[in-house]
Amino acid sequence: MRANRVQTVGVVSAAALLLPLTPLATAAAASPASPSSPAYPSSKASESSAASESSAAPASAGSAIPGRTQSLSFDGSVAGESGARAAESPEAGVRVPARTVRPYSLLGVVWDGAGTPLRGRVQVRTRDADSGNWSAWRHLENHPVDARRGGARGPARGATAPLWVGSSDGVEARVLPERGDHGGSLPDGLRLELVDPGPDTSPDAPDAPDAPDAPDQGGKPDQSAASGQSAAPGRPAVSGRPAAPGPAEEPAGGQRDSAAAGAAAEGAGSGAAGAGPVAADSAAGAGGGVLPALSREATRSQYPEAGSFAGPRPRIVTRAGWGADEKLREAEFRYTNTVKAAFVHHTAMTNDYACDQAPSIIRAMYRYHVKSSKWRDIGYNFLVDKCGTIYEGRAGGVAKPVMGAHTYGFNTDSTGIAVLGSYGKQEPSERAVDALARLTAWKLGLFGADPAGKTWLTSGGGKFKKGRKIHFHTVSGHRDGFVTECPGDRLYAKLGDIRSAAARLQGR
Repeated sequence: MRANRVQTVGVVSAAALLLPLTPLATAAAASPASPSSPAYPSSKASESSAASESSAAPASAGSAIPGRTQSLSFDGSVAGESGARAAESPEAGVRVPARTVRPYSLLGVVWDGAGTPLRGRVQVRTRDADSGNWSAWRHLENHPVDARRGGARGPARGATAPLWVGSSDGVEARVLPERGDHGGSLPDGLRLELVDPGPDTSPDAPDAPDAPDAPDQGGKPDQSAASGQSAAPGRPAVSGRPAAPGPAEEPAGGQRDSAAAGAAAEGAGSGAAGAGPVAADSAAGAGGGVLPALSREATRSQYPEAGSFAGPRPRIVTRAGWGADEKLREAEFRYTNTVKAAFVHHTAMTNDYACDQAPSIIRAMYRYHVKSSKWRDIGYNFLVDKCGTIYEGRAGGVAKPVMGAHTYGFNTDSTGIAVLGSYGKQEPSERAVDALARLTAWKLGLFGADPAGKTWLTSGGGKFKKGRKIHFHTVSGHRDGFVTECPGDRLYAKLGDIRSAAARLQGR
């Protein structure tokens, strides 16, 4: 989802320091400390600090997954003006002064209005909670500007892509004007979001994936799959009622369903009648947090609507398995008509994570997408870690055509898969590549799509003019549908191998 690689820039002098939490000794502001200095920053508490927190504190033991979002305003954001303070020189801008904060592991910047562009360079640096050392300045990329609509809790916000930084307790951020743009204003509501995903509390920690037993959007929402009716041949049944689709990343329309995948949502019904394959998937996921791998024969038995080319279902860690708090997301689900293509992404975050940290990373992304960006749910349909473990993403049923928010202009009739990590210069692991092949063989096969083939999708806007039909590889990269480097050169170069392996798994 990131539009460019993460990069570092030179360290500049720090601003006056504020401390909204535990007071520390006052520091001299005349000369900057080294970014690696454990003692930097130190300051006195300030009542003018504009920090707020929202947390998913459980009403009773086990009723919610712990987590917290700290929201910090940028210095120079003037209430009542049409925008934040205008930049007057190449180095002017707004900032969150260096400060000590409650522990967090992921951050991003948000602002009012998803369609409002942020004409500036967003940079952050963080302090490691264990070593006390400060990172270099790192660049945050904007999500694509679009007209996506929000979830049940208000309109969507503009947002940068999130950045996983690991356990941290200090932060500094700045938004500098684009080079050559000395008079532009910044959007209202500019805030730095710090996300603590909370500890792992799922019943089963994800292990390495099991091997299969036998490796032998221009479209309209499904108008025929009302509750209790059969879907068209070649795709799993979808229960719900149709509504008008839109080209936005987060359409107001699309099919909706109240059957929870892995856990019941707040205010959701059972959705059992006419739910098709997702009913069995949800029941299995609710029990242990993992859908086991199936042989090709067992897959055909489990998904009889899929036809003869469904690849064996891979092992999938459900939302319950990675610890999703289902009360955060919108209760209703949105569906597209079918799945004709899979778009591969990277999260463009660090590759230096342990695989048992993947559930925490996904929970943090989920919380950032929903609480901070005001999306309905996490944007990706699936996620894959470097150990090859596959995770359910957006809720609605792993076998269903769930409408995601991953490839602007082409979320209709597609699925989005993100590999945790950054693959512009680093090779993806063989296990991650294998997982992508197994997942696309199964998911595309459920809808009769050939992973080694091509398909037509209709643009909803963005890189291509709205309404234009574009010919894609069935397994494509994010960059094929949007102006971006995602999924990175090294992962993109593996897509041919993924297509071939997935087609073999389908028996083609």
